Amino acid sequence: MIGLGRHPVTLGTVHPDVSADLGDLDTTLRTVESVVDVEQLRHRINELEHQAADPELWNDQEHAQQVTSQLSHSQTELRRVEELRSRLDDMPVLYELAEDEGADAIADADAERRSLREDIAAMEVKTMLSGEYDERDALVNIRSGAGGVDAADWAEMLMRMYIRWAEKHGYGVEVYDTSYAEEAGIKSATFAVKSPYSYGTLSVEMGTHRLVRISPFDNQGRRQTSFAEVEVLPVVETTDHIDVNENDVRVDVYRSSGPGGQSVNTTDSAVRLTHIPTGIVVTCQNEKSQLQNKVSAMRVLQAKLLEVKRKEERAEMDALKGDSGSSWGNQMRSYVLHPYQMVKDLRTEYEVNNPSAVLDGDIDGFLESGIRWRMRENQTS
Repeated sequence: MIGLGRHPVTLGTVHPDVSADLGDLDTTLRTVESVVDVEQLRHRINELEHQAADPELWNDQEHAQQVTSQLSHSQTELRRVEELRSRLDDMPVLYELAEDEGADAIADADAERRSLREDIAAMEVKTMLSGEYDERDALVNIRSGAGGVDAADWAEMLMRMYIRWAEKHGYGVEVYDTSYAEEAGIKSATFAVKSPYSYGTLSVEMGTHRLVRISPFDNQGRRQTSFAEVEVLPVVETTDHIDVNENDVRVDVYRSSGPGGQSVNTTDSAVRLTHIPTGIVVTCQNEKSQLQNKVSAMRVLQAKLLEVKRKEERAEMDALKGDSGSSWGNQMRSYVLHPYQMVKDLRTEYEVNNPSAVLDGDIDGFLESGIRWRMRENQTS
């Protein structure tokens, strides 16, 4: 007898290991349900549905988008938890039926149990995102590093990887700026991933990403190592009080450029903001109008200034604790395409032998292991 959900089910002659595993899954899922607070989540959904039904909601476009986004995220989260509970409650019955149908049916039940374990683990990781800014949208900056044209190509490959990951999950992406390199790839790019908790999820990607491969740009077919930097920031909200004095910002306008330095706009619509006190430079050229580019660039500048503020606060706390700080955000992952195939996270030791799938956006395993690693690091620091 094992109590899963509301309906205890007798497992008959099913192997005791299966019973024990289902019991462990039930314990984990109950913890998830407790952290998520299912009843409170239902109450929150009712409140958001009431706000969304207000015909005057769209008088404030930005607030309306926040409400609808929060509602969609809350509904999805509740549906995921309820589906996991339903699947787990059905597992004992599935095994009971499989016993009568033979080995193939038992193999199918085992496959469903493995899939369920993975899905519960993924949901458990979500409950670990409890940082001050974790629930926000993410602002991702990618810059090519050492490695010449290969590094520029590598930076563009990383940009595609993150955008494909977002698309697979149904998350919105807004590209603010892409600075193309002369021969191939990009010098840098800035884009937002618009989904609740995308910052908390993607923040573990911050650091240097290293690629080893046979260079497609070397006519002698030599192996090349290239580097790219990934920076992940939380999108600034009005409650952050990041005020930027206009007198501290120099505004330059110029024509947008595409691959190879070609002008893609006949007007000076691209905008470069330079924050004089900090030296931070932000560019935006992907919108059609100068005003839109300036607004987007200001969002990015505010996010960078928020990060400066957070680093200063962290440095003060580390000084009080006598902590030298963590250097995990430096070189954090290697992608090897030659002489063997492997992607390995240097912090968590998590690795896979299918780089093409990873570069096509299959990075959930790395994200989950990174979030678990960060939580352990925070607990021991």
